[in-house]
Amino acid sequence: QVQLVESGGGLVRPGGSLRLSCAASGRRFSSNDMGWYRQAPGKQRELVATITSDGRTTYADPVKSRFTITRDNAKKTVDLPMNSLKPEDTAVYYCRSRAVVNVEGGYVDSWGQGTQVTVSS
Repeated sequence: QVQLVESGGGLVRPGGSLRLSCAASGRRFSSNDMGWYRQAPGKQRELVATITSDGRTTYADPVKSRFTITRDNAKKTVDLPMNSLKPEDTAVYYCRSRAVVNVEGGYVDSWGQGTQVTVSS
């Protein structure tokens, strides 16, 4: 399994920027699909962005054109620069690593502990 540690959260004013980072440890990283999710108080955890092992990205509609997901396989990191932040972006942000474990597509997910992002004036 992969161990994940998020960092970079904090308090920022609307319109500001933050850069989240997820550091992974363990043997498997470059072959894993990675993702950022978030959970606001009283709401379910939701997808923010994903990046496959070969660099293909997807984004949730609310963050398209504002957030960017990148990965550095040599450093075993996945970053999420966030621009034009809005109060509705306030949430705990989690990093997820997905490892495919069999030919049928079965997988194992690993999660970080989360980092708080608060957007408020």
